[in-house]
Amino acid sequence: MNVIVVFLDSFRWDHVGVYHGGRAPFDGVGPCQTPNLDRFAERCVIFENAYPEALPTMPVRLQLMTGQRTLPFRGWEPMRETDVPMQRILGELGYVSGLIADTYHFRAPGMNYHQDFSCYRWIRGQEYDPWVSSPTKRNIDDYVNENYTEIWRKRIGQFLANTDDFASEEAWFPAKVVDEACRWLRANRCHKKILLWIDSFDPHEPWDPLERWDTYTDRNYKGKRLIMPMGGLADSWATPEEQRFIRGLYAGEAAFVDHCFGRLFECLETEGYMEDSFIVLLADHGHPLGDHGKFLKGTDRMYSELLKAPFLVHLPGGENRGLRTDALVCFHDVLPTILGLLGQKNNTEAMHGRSFVPVLMGDTGDHRQAIITGYYSRVGVRNSAIERCIRDKRWSYIARPENEPDELYNLIEDWREVHNLIDEHPEEAERLSSMFGSYFRPGPARPVKGVQGQYEMGSASVT
Repeated sequence: MNVIVVFLDSFRWDHVGVYHGGRAPFDGVGPCQTPNLDRFAERCVIFENAYPEALPTMPVRLQLMTGQRTLPFRGWEPMRETDVPMQRILGELGYVSGLIADTYHFRAPGMNYHQDFSCYRWIRGQEYDPWVSSPTKRNIDDYVNENYTEIWRKRIGQFLANTDDFASEEAWFPAKVVDEACRWLRANRCHKKILLWIDSFDPHEPWDPLERWDTYTDRNYKGKRLIMPMGGLADSWATPEEQRFIRGLYAGEAAFVDHCFGRLFECLETEGYMEDSFIVLLADHGHPLGDHGKFLKGTDRMYSELLKAPFLVHLPGGENRGLRTDALVCFHDVLPTILGLLGQKNNTEAMHGRSFVPVLMGDTGDHRQAIITGYYSRVGVRNSAIERCIRDKRWSYIARPENEPDELYNLIEDWREVHNLIDEHPEEAERLSSMFGSYFRPGPARPVKGVQGQYEMGSASVT
């Protein structure tokens, strides 16, 4: 069985057709069209409740590569010599492996996430990658408004300089990633067993879709082309019209990614990989687009627009295609699942992740009772006002810093998480809070905090 991992960074689950299901658009900007992802999903097991065990970019990769938790232990840091990643385990089983990525954090000095791959290929220039040292040929003022600070101007300037000479679709990052992946897949079809990790940084910001794909923005918009949103409250740096425009840019970027990856799916079909490969396609997380007042990722944005991810699993030959499950899974469950399918359960004994093979086989619709997720710390400061989100299939409980009320949402009746029910249903918050001990939330124990007061912790056992 071949193994292929496809990461699409920051791809919102509700922008993939098989997930958004005709839901009403947010603020007049609907999700994009994803015909290629939708066709691929028809051959997959579709997971409705897949979550990163911790955030953001590199901790997510570490979870999936190693099958280990990161939230209580590690933040954004290099892979250690003591880590035992997927590519090493499968290499010992005779797999030839490749890493193809434009996610430039992989190749940052000392990060070492390429260790143990048979080969690795970098596509340079994404986001703030220091690829081009000459200044941009374009006017930065066309891409910022009067509220952008100098640090944001420099970041945007780096991206513009990196992409100044991109004259065709084929020059852009997702096209390069896919073309490189297809070349690798064709060249390595001679091997009995391959592992390929394809890591597309798009549709991560900045969002600068080509005109052909820039079809989700208002044609009458006359403002700045704000390809890179800032953090903080969006109303403090962008008008409602500008915010809608940014959301349209994101949708166009995501649609372009879908277009490019259509070529990957064609290659997998033509080369026969669909018949003998386990393929998992996922995003590391979603992306806030002002849904709760802010853009970009952040420790305080513990809502579905950030936490939920598209998660599609293709079994060899398309076995169990069309199965849709609401089983709760986390990304560190992926490697134990792969090893379980390979008959290598002994390699999973030291892993925190749990195999969800029974879910893939349709034997059960349950895996985890609840999940906990969040950031290891705020801006690298350990134990500083750490938010955590604990969810089951119905409820989402967000533990806030001491001076802020906690939040509770019914995910079935209120999927946009608008109505905080912490005071109406404190027992649900207490139940969820009691499921994970203080190891996941360092600091002194405290009760659940409602808007109107505090509630004592429930008596449920800690797991």
